[in-house]
Amino acid sequence: MLQSLEQMNRRFKKWLWLLVIVGLVASLPVVVQRVQTEQTSKNVEFVFDYRDLVDISVYKPNPAAYINEQLDRLKEAGVQSMAMFESSLQEMKSARRIVLYNSNDAALLHNKVANPNENYTYLLFQSQEDERELSPLIEKTFIQLGINVRLWKFDGKNGLVIETPIESALMKSMPQDPIAMKQLRDKGFNIVPRLSDSSLYNQKQTEELLKMYDAIGVTRILFDGESVKGFNDDVEMNSLTAFADLLNKHGIGIAAIEGLKAPQKGFNKLAYLTKYNVARIHSIAEAESFNDPKVLGDRLALASKDRNIRMFYLNATVKRDVTKSEIVDSVENLIHSMQEPGQGLAKIKHDGFEFGQAKPFQIEDAGWQRYAKAVAVVGGVALIALLISYFVPYVMLLVFIVGLVGAAGLFAMHSSLLEQVLALGVAVSAPSIAMVLAIRRIEMSAIDSSLGSRLSRSVMLFVRTVLLSLIAVPYVIAFLNNITYSLVLTQFRGVSLLHLAPLALTALYVFLYRGESVFKEAKRWLMMPFTLLWVVGFGVAAIGGYYYLSRTGNAGNVSSLEQMFRYLLENTFGVRPRNKEFLFAHPLLLVGAFIAFRYRIGQFLLIAAAMGQLSMVDTFAHIHTPVIISAIRTGLGLGLGLIIGVIGILVWYVIERCWDAWRPKLKQ
Repeated sequence: MLQSLEQMNRRFKKWLWLLVIVGLVASLPVVVQRVQTEQTSKNVEFVFDYRDLVDISVYKPNPAAYINEQLDRLKEAGVQSMAMFESSLQEMKSARRIVLYNSNDAALLHNKVANPNENYTYLLFQSQEDERELSPLIEKTFIQLGINVRLWKFDGKNGLVIETPIESALMKSMPQDPIAMKQLRDKGFNIVPRLSDSSLYNQKQTEELLKMYDAIGVTRILFDGESVKGFNDDVEMNSLTAFADLLNKHGIGIAAIEGLKAPQKGFNKLAYLTKYNVARIHSIAEAESFNDPKVLGDRLALASKDRNIRMFYLNATVKRDVTKSEIVDSVENLIHSMQEPGQGLAKIKHDGFEFGQAKPFQIEDAGWQRYAKAVAVVGGVALIALLISYFVPYVMLLVFIVGLVGAAGLFAMHSSLLEQVLALGVAVSAPSIAMVLAIRRIEMSAIDSSLGSRLSRSVMLFVRTVLLSLIAVPYVIAFLNNITYSLVLTQFRGVSLLHLAPLALTALYVFLYRGESVFKEAKRWLMMPFTLLWVVGFGVAAIGGYYYLSRTGNAGNVSSLEQMFRYLLENTFGVRPRNKEFLFAHPLLLVGAFIAFRYRIGQFLLIAAAMGQLSMVDTFAHIHTPVIISAIRTGLGLGLGLIIGVIGILVWYVIERCWDAWRPKLKQ
């Protein structure tokens, strides 16, 4: 019964391969439109945190002159925009626009005894301009909060009494400082407001605010805190939809902050409602702003080219320099990083970007894509069924049929989950099948000891294996061709499984599927004596596996030496190939195949070599990286890996010849 099922499945295998090819062809136009989308946003915008500049100025002998000077220098260095937080009494105090007192301090100013039943906030304006611009703003804010405000004068200066404790008054947020905003605009800076969700959402006030932003040329808003404006009141007031309508009305987009531990609450919904008028922003944190300018400059260039970053947020701070016996700031260091020769702005411009206000991607999503993806779904299910057939031959058709039914059901319930499941399944299947067929090809070949024949067969096997693995790439791109992946609003899950499954399946095939039957091979391995060599081997494999997994994903750490090597590769080739591909896995596939064509034990090297095949597919699964960059990275890895692999083969052949010559003498 099982034998007849196996024969029937073998007859249908070629038809499944045909479906895989059809699905591959259907995926290619989707890949083209993905590339077209990635070419539509080329503006890169540098944003500096204005609040940091104000905070630094406190440590300077002439704060106002310092701010004015640094603004000119930042503008000249290439900073186009200034981020402005919502204002507060604390910020106005730091900017020396107001002076604050509590009730006790105010009573002392008047040589009176403080009223024990009063705990208010007293403020004085430093100049008539400060009073003219800030007084209406402060009064309006606190009156809307139900807090009484009245006039106060002292020593010829006008002020206000805010009938709430100073600790509470300092926490209330107001629109951006109009005086600072005018100063920044006069110097040619664009404004990037930072909005919080700290107060009750008010549609009328928000509309007035966005109307003002629109009038001064604001095109993008950055949110402050763990949620976007309107999130906390969305259930009761449908405020996210109302806020999105205002953003769309005034043509204002939002910015997605890269690297947050958790996405800002409500951001994905707001992004959807604004038709993904979103730009990704990468931050240089305050603690990082003193880093080596070359390192920072390289980081800026890589982020724009490799991760679709279109905005950079520069933070600055101060530190105590004991060698100079003074407090220094990091503004100068940030300017150097931007102007670093061959890095920073120069490298970004060299890579084809322009400088200006960041623009969203114009999504190329033709109506026919849904039909192309439907064909790709069939091909993807067929490829997964083919993988299973190499391990359990008689269930191939059943898996294919069940897979199609499951895909249809999953599409009806959760289409994005279907895309992720199929993308992961195809990403695992193609390199696994490629490695299985490589092992089969070696098993069916005759034992050979000649250099030329083995070298040519090894190279051909390498090319064939690579092409089979890359079948997954158009499928993965097609399944994950959604702007939410490019903006990292949605992430491709299952990266750890992708890095493990092809290795495990290749090992399974090498150990159990090269003999008469799986059961006999399993029994043979189980009956082998367990020696100290096995213990050492398992230990080495475990350590290697742990190190390998620790380096996967975005959290892996690299040494300073490896970091220098990465910079060398980047500066030499323009795009850095993956070290594990061209230095290890690709050469190991070539050398392992060369050895296995004479000594079958060489096939065990192919287990680790599978790492290179899955790594190529994983490169394209980083959807926030442009397809062209991933293609160049993969091509460089293959080319360099082929060269190093051929050199490795020649070295091994010399060792072989020496061994063949010395072995008879050693036996004597």
